[in-house]
Amino acid sequence: MTFFFPLTGEPLALDLLNTRPADAGDLIADRAGLAAWLAVEGDRLTRVAEVGEAEVAAAHAVREAAGPALEAVRRGERPPAGALEALNAALAAAPVRRELCWSEPTGLVAAPHREAAPAARLAAELAEAVVDLLTDARVTSVRVCEADDCVLLFLPAHPRRRWCVASACGNRARVARYYARHKGERP
Repeated sequence: MTFFFPLTGEPLALDLLNTRPADAGDLIADRAGLAAWLAVEGDRLTRVAEVGEAEVAAAHAVREAAGPALEAVRRGERPPAGALEALNAALAAAPVRRELCWSEPTGLVAAPHREAAPAARLAAELAEAVVDLLTDARVTSVRVCEADDCVLLFLPAHPRRRWCVASACGNRARVARYYARHKGERP
């Protein structure tokens, strides 16, 4: 089975929220979908040897808390208490510590290390990404794609960016405008 994720490369928290686009359902609804998404995310997360139901449930729990928290913070409001509790619980289940190690060619590095079951570690890493986004000064700049049939979120690098993917949603919007302008014309 081939998996297609319409928008990746945004902050990790937005990539997680974008796993539920309007027209495709839940892209990480099962083990195969989550494994494919984790592969796309590459080195942004600690590798999970085998994705099981516990990892799927952990990712869903963080995503369910991240959505309402992000919506509130974008509006300058206090996030729901339940969302904050869920994110804090995920962080507490797999606290991070830094571990010194030698790495060629960079030398001494302090790498983050979490001692926890894979599901708890995944949830903590995702929750940490959500916390990073929620506390980022640019959080109020997060936008929803302006296409009528799209709900994907993005953090625009340019203030005039309107669509999640210009070659997809942007093209559909431009074609629709062109069709509307020329609908009544006859040659």
